[in-house]
Amino acid sequence: MEFADLTRIRAQRPEAILEAAARRPRRRLLADGRRLLIVAADHPARGALGVGGDPFAMANRRDLLERLCLALSRPGVDGVLASADVLDDLLLLGALDGKVVMGSMNRGGLAGAAFELDDRFTGYRPEDLERLGFDAGKLLLRLDYADPGSLTTLHSAARVVDAMAERGLPVFIEPFLTRRTRGDGTGPPRNDLSAEAVTRSIAIASGLAGTSAYTWLKVPVTENPDDMARVMETSTLPAVLLGGDIGDDQDAAYEKWRGALRLPTVQGLVVGRALLYPPDGDVAGAVDTAVGLL
Repeated sequence: MEFADLTRIRAQRPEAILEAAARRPRRRLLADGRRLLIVAADHPARGALGVGGDPFAMANRRDLLERLCLALSRPGVDGVLASADVLDDLLLLGALDGKVVMGSMNRGGLAGAAFELDDRFTGYRPEDLERLGFDAGKLLLRLDYADPGSLTTLHSAARVVDAMAERGLPVFIEPFLTRRTRGDGTGPPRNDLSAEAVTRSIAIASGLAGTSAYTWLKVPVTENPDDMARVMETSTLPAVLLGGDIGDDQDAAYEKWRGALRLPTVQGLVVGRALLYPPDGDVAGAVDTAVGLL
C-alpha cells in the first residue's frame, strides 16, 4: 500500500486495520537474548510536536511515517512505540510485520496544559493491545509531590499494570519526579534527572500494582552518567533507556547511552526524536549508530 492510499482505505474499509493486525507476523520481545532497539513516535498524541527549534517538526504525518518506515527497515531495529493513529497507519503500510509493537496508553497529560500531570489513560487499553495482538504497552508516570493530579495518575497506572499482567502483556513504565518551573506551582513541568530523583522514581514505579512480573522500566540517563550504575541498583526489573530530544550534541547522547547499556538490568533503548529527526537529517545513519551501541 502507498501513503496516498491511507485515507481512502480508512474511509472506505476501516476494518482493514484489524485485518492487517490479525495477519501480522509476530516475534518474541527479546530475540536470541539480544538487546532491544525500539523507535518511539507517541509524542504527537500529547500535543508535543517540537524537535529542537522547530515547534511543529512532527506535525507532518506523511513525513513522520516515511521516517518511521525507514527506521523500521534498518537492520537491528526491533520495533516501534506509538499511539493508535500512527500504529494503524503502519499496520496498513505493512511496516510492522515481525516487529515488536508497543502501544502508548496514557496521553491525556497534554503538553503545556494546567492538567498535564493528571495523565489520564486516553490511548490504548489493555484489552485493545490484547485484541490487536500487540506485544507490550507503555505508560508515562510523572509525579510532582505538589500536584494532586499525580495521585490520579499513580492510582490509574497501578490498575493498568494489574490489567496488563492479567493478560500476560509486558508494560513499560516511564517514571519521573517532576516539578513546576515557577515557585508558585505554575509553569511547565520539568523532569528532575538527578541521581536521587531517578532512584526514587524507579523505586515507586517498581512497587506499583499487585505484581511486577510483567513490568519493565523505561528510564532516563541521569544528569551525571557516572551515577547510573548506582541508580540502576534500585530495582531488579528489566529496563530500557529512553532518548528524548538531544539537541545538537548527538555524539554526547550516544556516549551517555553507551555507558548505561553496559549495566546488567538495561536491556536496550527506546529512542524517538533523536533517531527520527537527527540534527544532520540522516535518519538511517542515526539509527545505524544506535544499533551499533547495542
